[in-house]
Amino acid sequence: MLEMAVIYLAAAIVAVPIAKRLGLGSVLGYLLAGILIGPYILALVGDQTDVMHFAEFGVVLMLFLVGLELQPSRLWKLKKTIIGLGGLQVILTTLLVWAVAYYVFALVWQTALALGLMMAMSSTAIVLQTLTEKGWIKQEAGQNAFSVLLFQDIAVIPILALLPLLALTEPDPQSQGHTSLIAHLAVYQQVLIATGAIVGIIAAGKYIASPLFRYIAQTRLRELFTVFALFLVMVIALLMQKIGLSPALGTFLAGVVLAESEFRHELEADIEPFKGLLLGLFFITVGASIDFPLFIAKFWLVIGLVTSLILIKACVLYALAFGFSMQKKQQVLFTLALAQGGEFIFVLLSLTASLSILSPEHTKLATLVVAISMLFAPLLLIGYEKWLEKSSRHAPSFDKPEHIEATKHVIIAGYGRFGQIIGRLLSAQGYHLSILDHSPSQIELLRRFGNKVFYGDAARQDLLEAAGAKDAKLLVIAIDEGDKILEIARICKKHYPHLKLVARAIDRRHAYELMHLGVVHFKRETFDSALNLGIEALQLLGNDPIAAERAGQLFAKHDDDSLAQLAQLWGDDKSYGIAVKKRLEDLKIVLMNDKAEQDKLNLCHGEQQKDESSCLE
Repeated sequence: MLEMAVIYLAAAIVAVPIAKRLGLGSVLGYLLAGILIGPYILALVGDQTDVMHFAEFGVVLMLFLVGLELQPSRLWKLKKTIIGLGGLQVILTTLLVWAVAYYVFALVWQTALALGLMMAMSSTAIVLQTLTEKGWIKQEAGQNAFSVLLFQDIAVIPILALLPLLALTEPDPQSQGHTSLIAHLAVYQQVLIATGAIVGIIAAGKYIASPLFRYIAQTRLRELFTVFALFLVMVIALLMQKIGLSPALGTFLAGVVLAESEFRHELEADIEPFKGLLLGLFFITVGASIDFPLFIAKFWLVIGLVTSLILIKACVLYALAFGFSMQKKQQVLFTLALAQGGEFIFVLLSLTASLSILSPEHTKLATLVVAISMLFAPLLLIGYEKWLEKSSRHAPSFDKPEHIEATKHVIIAGYGRFGQIIGRLLSAQGYHLSILDHSPSQIELLRRFGNKVFYGDAARQDLLEAAGAKDAKLLVIAIDEGDKILEIARICKKHYPHLKLVARAIDRRHAYELMHLGVVHFKRETFDSALNLGIEALQLLGNDPIAAERAGQLFAKHDDDSLAQLAQLWGDDKSYGIAVKKRLEDLKIVLMNDKAEQDKLNLCHGEQQKDESSCLE
């Protein structure tokens, strides 16, 4: 055992740095290390089944850490992509693979369906590791890829329940005993137990784990804290495994529950080294498990199947990325990131073999196809990175600082629909503008109509200064990227405190962030138009135009007051939620009282025959 550990570590030490130096990434380095020490090249290690089961714990730890990064409120925001994008990906990929297996390869429908369900899975380990390593996980494609992977982990539950129904022979209880302790129960009983386990994990994380972490932290024994963290993850993984669910899903939920704990950062720091080590071991075992004799014997068939799998998944993913309106480059990244088989397929293949859904030959072939597709996964993302670099080299470079015309009046950052309205108004009043925009297509369009706009990123201090930031009176931040707006505001507050800022706020939360930076002059991009339309709606419902305008003004004033008050509570979900409800109740009372007062005055004006003093009582 010690000898094997030395071999694995030595292979990683040699292969991974070389792969990184060649720009291949650490994941591909681990896979190549596994191929090198595997039974078909240097033959330093043998069968990888037992080692792979141990190494899969790295995937479990990774999902736990991902859960720690996601607070429940943030996870709730992803519900559309988790259910919609993830659900459609699994369903469409399953149907296409089933159709190919059934009509092209003439497999029985049960085998074809099982293959479809399994091949719909993607590699959580490779995708998340590579996207994080390259800094793409926070991008639109990275977040959507994570949502799809999360749905796939959830989908494992019904897939495990469905596979026994596809068995071509009577399943052998002994061969399934390791799969689930509740496999012999009725389906509805399995669902109830699984649901109870998930609810129990959430409750235990909130009401038991957090107090225990506080108690252990008081001992000031760092190693005990680490031991308990690993114990917690292992217990949850074991529980989920025993009832036939995905261990990664269980630990992910535990991580989400603990995301609001004060020990979140310490848990991340303690578990991260174990996750990295076990994930590396997992990738090595995948590489070492590639059956080269079978690959050589059926070379063209294997290459054709791997290519078909990647193309089928890529077509589905690209169509979904387009349908969900991702940006073009994000569509490509999303497609290439998930167009491979996943590690959980190995577990499902062992179950389908025991149920005789797949023959031993089909199982070996499917295992080889999935392993090679996982080997190609980092290469696809490397290809995307090269394409990204090439396309960025062809993109027009920003105007040089010396070419940008400075102003002593107003700088406008972003000259789209929002910025143009402000710019035309200020220009018509005689103010000199220096306009920066970072969209090449927008620049080209504006210059075609005679507008003098400079191509530059206002978040670059040198370009901002070239536009006249030291002498200008006002900066209008009108771009449509929330994070970029905040970045520009920070630069100005730090380097040009005299410069007055007028900013575009994307939404209410973005307005809070601007207020925390000290930006007091901003407008939410849809608020005024929505309010004006609301006033028009009141008039269409029969309200007096003056009364409708007054109601709109009161609403706007109350909302401005609420914005200032709620900004101080933003981040404290409980207090913020209570304050929001209170402000909504206050708004109703204000509008109702004002309407009653106006009705009373109108009634008095209409009763000319009564004494005027009685109207004022």
